[in-house]
Amino acid sequence: MAMQAHKPDLAPGFSDINHVPGYQVPYGYPQHAPGTYQGVAGAGSYGFQVQPMRVPSELAVPPIQNQPIVKEGTIWMPIPPPLPNCPPGLQYLTQIDQILVHQQIELLEILTGFETNNKYEIKNTLGQRVYFAAEDNDCCTRNCCGPSRPFTIRIIDNLGHEVITLQRPLRCSSCCFPCCLQEMEVQVPPGTPVGYVVQNWHACLPKFTIQDEKRMDILKITGPCVACSCCDDVNFEVKSLDETATVGRISKQWTGFLKEAFTDADNFGIKFPMDLDVKMKAVMIGACFLIDFMFFEHAGDNQQRVGVWQ
Repeated sequence: MAMQAHKPDLAPGFSDINHVPGYQVPYGYPQHAPGTYQGVAGAGSYGFQVQPMRVPSELAVPPIQNQPIVKEGTIWMPIPPPLPNCPPGLQYLTQIDQILVHQQIELLEILTGFETNNKYEIKNTLGQRVYFAAEDNDCCTRNCCGPSRPFTIRIIDNLGHEVITLQRPLRCSSCCFPCCLQEMEVQVPPGTPVGYVVQNWHACLPKFTIQDEKRMDILKITGPCVACSCCDDVNFEVKSLDETATVGRISKQWTGFLKEAFTDADNFGIKFPMDLDVKMKAVMIGACFLIDFMFFEHAGDNQQRVGVWQ
């Protein structure tokens, strides 16, 4: 008669004879996969219980600021670490090769026609706000000079620091007056010029030159003969000095018939090389604002310029 191996009784709390030792836990306790420990990050499948360790406060490392920041319902781009030879606040531009400029709709301006200070959101392609820009101007200048008005635009980051200042003097923009064409100075930080946007005379085309702080020509911008298009974008090409290669673009984006007809709140897209000097990226942002005021900001009679001859 064959001898049967003695089978020990189950420990209290375990199930029937089909159990596998080590793979079940007493009734009423949470069931986990074999060899894993819930609540302990990185425990894996080790054969022992991993205990959390306490780090002395003097050895604790502050968290890396790599998460989007939410302020008053607005998602801001994460704060990049400071970089050598990069002006404070421009380190955001080292990580992107395209930005979106959205002008905010002013209800008072729509209802009354009373010109208010323009405000803009500057975002990355993920929709995270990189900067906020606001015009700083007085009521008389805004409503008497219209789109040709001189202005100062202050651009702040998500910490509320003014990182870029744009200054436009009162000048002519018509090709009939070539000695006093448009110009904009870009300061980073405020009070320190890093570049200029200068309008070049041309009988038909909008043309600009991007210059560095020493007034040396860096890039050229060429727009269409008619800076107006229905149901399509209007592109201003950013080119090399000899204008043989296109390196970027400033696009006035079509926003729909109603918004185009009843407001002067415009959307722009700016593309530039990733490795372009951040100072020149800031100057290209300034060029975008200058183009907006020259060609897409409605005058008091709600008429829009369509070329350099007006």
